[in-house]
Amino acid sequence: MTTSLTDVQRRLDDEMPALLAKHDVPGAAWAVLKDGEVVDGATGLLSTATGVEATVDSVFQIGSITKLWTSTLVMQLVDEGLLDLDVPVQRYLPTLRLRDADAAASITTRQLLTHTAGFEGDIFTDTGPGDDAIEKYVEVLADVPQLFPPGEQFSYNNAGYCLLGRLVEVLREKTYDACLREHLFAPLGLTHAATNAYEAILFRAAVGHVQPEPGAAYEPAPMWAMARSNAPAGTMLAMRPRDLVAFARMHLEDGRSATGEQVLAPGTAAAMQARAVELPYTGIMGSSWGLGFERFDMPDGDVVGHDGNTIGQSSFLRMVPEAGLAIALLTNGGDVFALYHDVVGRLLPELSGTRIPELPTPPLEREPVDAGRFVGTYSAEVLDLVVRQDEEQRIWLDTIYKGVFADMPPEDPTELVAFGPDSLIPLRPDRGMHMPHNFLGDDGSGRARYLHLGRAFQRA
Repeated sequence: MTTSLTDVQRRLDDEMPALLAKHDVPGAAWAVLKDGEVVDGATGLLSTATGVEATVDSVFQIGSITKLWTSTLVMQLVDEGLLDLDVPVQRYLPTLRLRDADAAASITTRQLLTHTAGFEGDIFTDTGPGDDAIEKYVEVLADVPQLFPPGEQFSYNNAGYCLLGRLVEVLREKTYDACLREHLFAPLGLTHAATNAYEAILFRAAVGHVQPEPGAAYEPAPMWAMARSNAPAGTMLAMRPRDLVAFARMHLEDGRSATGEQVLAPGTAAAMQARAVELPYTGIMGSSWGLGFERFDMPDGDVVGHDGNTIGQSSFLRMVPEAGLAIALLTNGGDVFALYHDVVGRLLPELSGTRIPELPTPPLEREPVDAGRFVGTYSAEVLDLVVRQDEEQRIWLDTIYKGVFADMPPEDPTELVAFGPDSLIPLRPDRGMHMPHNFLGDDGSGRARYLHLGRAFQRA
């Protein structure tokens, strides 16, 4: 018996308050699109400090789901003949400089879209709140190191999407925010979407909630958004779930909006969702990536979408193209991944026959590990990951924040155990998850060159 959207609405309205309490989530909102019809709902609080309740028209930050909006703006330029995906980006952005000049001269838009450009990606430098924030950000990248040759492998890259946002600005001759409003919000008929905090305050806006230290109660975050310089990667955009699934519907219906306007050329949406690059197994992220879209390649059908995380807000978008299905879940703190599994993990098989991947778990019995290949420091702009083995042969991971993240609360050491031939897994979950830690490559002496967690951290 097929589950109807009326059944979904009734059940989620009934069950969500208990699920939020179970997973310590202050507030959440959701929307489900199936064959052109939408149901939505909300429960909990937008802020535990104010007690303002979440409603279906409340806006939550969507974090890195913004990357789908950025990639859509880019593909509109391709549709119009203004951009070639395989031409070096420097042709359009001649001011682009990286520490590796040869890499900077060869990186293409396609590589930026697929997270294969190879340079350090977690650069969150604040270049101010002005309309020139993204333009100034490009200059910040001049000393960013190259981790691997362009096109060699996948490494999630926020900075690359900031470059894509600047590319859109240059070719459109207007700000990134204006491009969102004029080329996506307007043709999609969105009414509850905000490109920045100044617009979000006009709606009932969710506030993120964070733990000041491990094990502490969640409390409202001390700030609402991250820097405008990273807006194309996902630091500002906020909306209600119904507007997010309106965007998803356009991608499900071959680029057409609900009113019939062709937002993307026929075939472009499918090209964005198609498999372009494979990922090392993380069990959390997708198994492959498209031109912006995260992909979950499942035996019973492909699922595409993206996740997002900002300061205490987390978002999930899942789409099943063959079933005309999209599910959006937006939250503002707590054990959000467990909530996602309880909600989206149940709805997907009921409404489409597909499912989300099972989460990886540590083995029941520990196996002895010679950690010589793994031990060492793996470094990025905002943190160092130190893998060490103690006298009892137990393996530990220390996370040391630095740079713009230097004030982050310290984390307890994480114990890692054997998981695969070149993989370790945390013994205890983080936000309900055990993410495999993959050790890739060779530094010339038999030690791993990269620790890969969706991002490639290079041995220091």
